[in-house]
Amino acid sequence: MEKILLFIPGYNCENQITRVLNQIDDHVLQYIHEAIMVNNISTDNTEEKVVEFIKEYPKIPLKLLRNNENYGLGGSHKVAFNYAIHNNYDYVIVLHGDDQGNIHDLLSVLENRTYRKYDCCLGARFAKESKLQGYSKFRTFGNYIYNILFSLVVRKRIYDLGSGLNIYAVKMLENKFYMKFPDKLTFNYCMILASNYYKHDISFFSISWREDDQVSNVKMFSQALNVLGMLFKYLTNRDGFITSELRENPKLEYKAKVISESGIRNEV
Repeated sequence: MEKILLFIPGYNCENQITRVLNQIDDHVLQYIHEAIMVNNISTDNTEEKVVEFIKEYPKIPLKLLRNNENYGLGGSHKVAFNYAIHNNYDYVIVLHGDDQGNIHDLLSVLENRTYRKYDCCLGARFAKESKLQGYSKFRTFGNYIYNILFSLVVRKRIYDLGSGLNIYAVKMLENKFYMKFPDKLTFNYCMILASNYYKHDISFFSISWREDDQVSNVKMFSQALNVLGMLFKYLTNRDGFITSELRENPKLEYKAKVISESGIRNEV
């Protein structure tokens, strides 16, 4: 049986993180070996909420990690991907800690073993059967436009550039091609372009997505321009772009400290 890691990144999500952790029910535990919550130096009580959860539910195989510095969302992915590689996991699930997505939308992918057929299966907020709650029409329209632009460049239908619910085969990540990608939110866009460049086989699945009490860290206009620039550079120089240094502040390593853990592993 393959080993599956559940990775939950979080920054200042004290109001949502307990709801996310409560998604790890018996059904989910049939598939995952361990869950790690990677705290990106939150300035609120996110970390305390996770510690409380571990104490209350000691039988859930959960580990709380704190990044050594604020690495950004992309940097937290690097921490988790490296963790999965070094601990011999076969797959890593990404579930954002802000409670916008629901891991139960991934269960059909797990139950049907669909993930075995692809290098990664990505949650798609804008697929036909997906459900959006509280998402503005303006942002939805903008995402549709960007999905079309990326689809034209990579010559494959792209339904989402980066939702908070995905599953990756660790074999796809082993050469650590992602290490020079941005440490910020645009990390996921580079992962899409890399899938085209390295000929990864990707699939999209429908999800439900909601916004209610979440706090967005996205500066929409500046990020939109940044993403357009990235797409143009990839279009005009694929080799040069995808293997280049894309970080503003390159780091030699991405490390995190274990703050609390249940001390158990789930045998599935």
